[in-house]
Amino acid sequence: MTDLASRIRQDFPILQRKVHNVPLVYLDNGASSQRPVQVIAAMDEHYRMHHANIHRGAHTLGEESTQAYESAREKVAGFVNAPATHEIIFTKNATEAFNLVASSCGRFFLSEGDRILVSAMEHHANIVPWFMVAEQTGAKVDWIPLTSDGQIDLEAAHALIPGAKIVACTAVSNVLGTINPIAEICAKARESGAVSVVDAAQLAPHLPIDVQALGCDFLGFTGHKMCGPTGIGVLWGRTELLDAIPPFLGGGEMIEIVDFEGFTTAPLPYKFEAGTMPIAEAIGLATAIDYLTDIGFDAIRKHEVDLLGTTFDMLTSAFGDKIRIYGPQDINRRSGILSFNFGDIHPHDLASILDAEGVAIRAGHHCAQPLMRTLGVQATARASFYFYNTKEEVEILAHGLEKAADIFGI
Repeated sequence: MTDLASRIRQDFPILQRKVHNVPLVYLDNGASSQRPVQVIAAMDEHYRMHHANIHRGAHTLGEESTQAYESAREKVAGFVNAPATHEIIFTKNATEAFNLVASSCGRFFLSEGDRILVSAMEHHANIVPWFMVAEQTGAKVDWIPLTSDGQIDLEAAHALIPGAKIVACTAVSNVLGTINPIAEICAKARESGAVSVVDAAQLAPHLPIDVQALGCDFLGFTGHKMCGPTGIGVLWGRTELLDAIPPFLGGGEMIEIVDFEGFTTAPLPYKFEAGTMPIAEAIGLATAIDYLTDIGFDAIRKHEVDLLGTTFDMLTSAFGDKIRIYGPQDINRRSGILSFNFGDIHPHDLASILDAEGVAIRAGHHCAQPLMRTLGVQATARASFYFYNTKEEVEILAHGLEKAADIFGI
C-alpha cells in the first residue's frame, strides 16, 4: 500500500466495511467515488446548525446559509479558474448542465440544417440532449470518429469542425479512459465560429481544470465523482453566452420582475438557478474541492498512473489474450479507467463473480452505446481507480478473474 493510499483511506469509513464477509474492494469510481468524513461532516454541520433557504431571508440563519452557498460558488470558480464567479451555475448533476446548454443554445441560435458535432466516445448525457434539440430545431447531429486505439481522430475532427454550430466533446472518456486534447479541439471550434461544450465529469476528479487555458465555451461536471455529494453539478459558461441564451427553467429566484405582462430574468448566475437550490450539496462540493486540493492533483495523478501500470502488467501477464483492454495502451494518455472483456464471459456474469470476492466493478454499456457499437461489443467490464485504491486491491481483482476463468473454463 502506498503512503498516499494508507494515509487517505482512514478518511473513508466505507472502505473499512466488508461485503460477503470479505473486505470491500471498491473499483467503481467512474460511476461514483466515495465521500471522506470531511465532506460528510461539513454537510452535517450545515444541517445541524445553519440550514435555511438562501437569498430570501434577512434573519441570521438565512444569511449564514446564503454566505456558505455563495462561498461554495467562489470555491468552484477558483477550482476551474473561471474569469468571473457569476459564470458558475449550480445544477443537480452534469446531465442537467448539458441539457441546460443544449436547450438554451438550441432556442437561441440553432435552426434547420445546422450541424451539431459530437465525438463517438461521449456519455449519453452529452449525446441525448443534442438529439432532442436537433429534433426540435431541424439541426443534424454528426460524429467525430475515433482511431483504432480509442482516441479522437484529430485529422477527421479538424475536417469536420468547420461549419458546425456546436462541438461537444468529453475531456476524458468514461469507458476508455482516454484523455482528449480538448484545448486543440476547442481552439479549432473557436477558429471556425462553433460553440464548444466540454464534458469534464471524468476530468474533474483526476486532473486540474483551467477553462481559460482550455478555451472552451461551456464546461460541465458533477460532484459525486470527485468525493462530493450527489445532487450537485456545475456548469461553467462564458459570460457573453450565458447572458445571450434564454433561461432553462422558470420559477422563483431566476426572475427579477414578474407582472401581468411577463417577466424579466435575474442577473447571472441566478438566471439559471430556478427554485430552491442544493444548498448543503454545494457546501459539500466546496469541501470536496478543498480535500482534493490538499492532496494535490500531481499526487493523485502519479498514484493513478502507477496503479494503472501495475494493473496492465498484472492482468496482461496473467491472462494474455484472454483479456482485451480497450483504449490507449499508453497509460500516460488515459485516466484511472480500465474497460475490458474477459474471454467470452458476459460482463454482468463477471461482475457478479467479482462481487462475491468483495470487488465492486461496473458492467454494461456505461451510458455510451454509440461507443460500444464502435468497439463492436454490447458491453464491457470496467474497473475504475481513485487515489485511495491500492496495489493489493489490484491483486484481489486479478485473483477474482482467476476464479472466473476457472468457473467458465477459459
